Amino acid sequence: MPVLEGLWGPDLRMRDTGLDVGVCPEEPPHSPVWGPLRTPPVTCGGLSLALELPALIRQLRAAWRARKGGSQGPERNQASPWVESGKEQEEEIKLDTENRSAHVEADGRLNTGHAGVLLAERRGSYPLIDLRILKTSAQQGEVETVTRRKVKRLLSFQRYCHASRLLRGLVPHTPRSLHLLDDDYLGQAAHMLSKVGTWNFDIFLFDRLTNGNSLVTLMCHLFNVYDLIHHFQLDMVKLNRFLGMVQEDYHSQNPYHNAVHAADVTQAMYCYLKEPKLAEHLSPLDVFLGLMAAAAHDVDHPGVNQPFLIKTRHHLASLYQNTSVLESHHWRSTVGMLRESGLLSHLPADMSRDIEQRLGSLILATDINRQNEFLMTFREHLDNQDLDLQLASHRHFILQIALKCADICNPCRVWELSRQWSERVCEEFYRQGDLEKKFDLEISPLCNQQSDSVPAIQIGFISYIVEPLFEEWHRFTEPSLLSQTMLDHLHKNKANWSSLRCAHTPSDVQSRSQAEEPEGEVGEGSDIP
Repeated sequence: MPVLEGLWGPDLRMRDTGLDVGVCPEEPPHSPVWGPLRTPPVTCGGLSLALELPALIRQLRAAWRARKGGSQGPERNQASPWVESGKEQEEEIKLDTENRSAHVEADGRLNTGHAGVLLAERRGSYPLIDLRILKTSAQQGEVETVTRRKVKRLLSFQRYCHASRLLRGLVPHTPRSLHLLDDDYLGQAAHMLSKVGTWNFDIFLFDRLTNGNSLVTLMCHLFNVYDLIHHFQLDMVKLNRFLGMVQEDYHSQNPYHNAVHAADVTQAMYCYLKEPKLAEHLSPLDVFLGLMAAAAHDVDHPGVNQPFLIKTRHHLASLYQNTSVLESHHWRSTVGMLRESGLLSHLPADMSRDIEQRLGSLILATDINRQNEFLMTFREHLDNQDLDLQLASHRHFILQIALKCADICNPCRVWELSRQWSERVCEEFYRQGDLEKKFDLEISPLCNQQSDSVPAIQIGFISYIVEPLFEEWHRFTEPSLLSQTMLDHLHKNKANWSSLRCAHTPSDVQSRSQAEEPEGEVGEGSDIP
């Protein structure tokens, strides 16, 4: 099993399970070696038992309704199929909610069923805000939304195929060719991908050049760069299906937590994986996990934070007992999409389960409420000089730190990019504040546009969250040119926000605050409100 051994690296090889099946590139798909990995369909009474449970339930309900309808006469059969479909979906949503509420764990980890099987959360399983507040119907336009998603996923696949041919120099110039994007745009996007490892990469421009398909295009490119498709024997159609679902399940109406943010974090993660201190120790599995976690770390983000979900008594807050609510949902959604797409279905069950658990560990690390926990552990390792990247557990911890850095690296970008991200995240905060004000809820911190200015929010964020983490990352890299560049940008951007804050502050307030502050450089920690 040469590929599986390389998959886990020298210290993470698969335990001997007594199975002689593996994912060997030299074995053809119809070889008997692949046989045990695929279960033949089983039928009972005309129903396929190989279906997922929801699909099997729908078949059983349809058969029961057909039999019941036949005995009730023509009136039953004259009911509109759209009405029946809506009632069925309503029953499924209600049943799905009851099932999720029945599996609550105190530590906020993913729920497990029989034999420790991970329970995946339904994608798009909750609305933007609590229905009990707005009293809106979750079913309105549901059919149209599903249709649009299917069409968009198809177009995304066509765009990727066209772009991938371009990157290989195989673009056909025939009248019948499908050109969803202008060749000039594709050429510029390909040129940008050749410089994807540079820190001044403009993800906003790249998203425009790829027609809003930046996350899928970037991930496919990076998987090719690291040869992960061949190493893990991934099916390209399944990979594109998975990445398409991830990209679609980011809410495009969110100013900040959208697919462009995910692509930006993924590009930053790629830069960190290339750090010399780290790159030479990484296994293919480490790279696979790092990129996947970066791409899906905020999937299906509703545009509101955890306190909002708690104060509105959202079912997700109850499910995870108010602990890492959004991060747990991002993880569970990712697991659901992995299984729905079948991306890892060719791997042994224990291997795919382990990948799911490791992805969860990385995504849960992005919880900002755990910032001090990770920072203190990181600092202790650096002080004691006991980080051993030959150990899988230490590499995984550094991947957690790298993902945390990538998630909050916006203040470390060049000013033109950093300012755009800052304005976007504050706009999302303000929208939540307006919503809370509209429904007479207490306005969350940083969400009041009247009292929380963008410069003040950014100065506090940089001083308390970003600077401490990136200073330790600077120590870890010993230091690298990239980490020094990021710190330089960070200090300049902080000074810029301090200048903007002073420019928008009345002169009497400025003089009063300056009299209360100790003498020091403008923009330092004393400038925090």
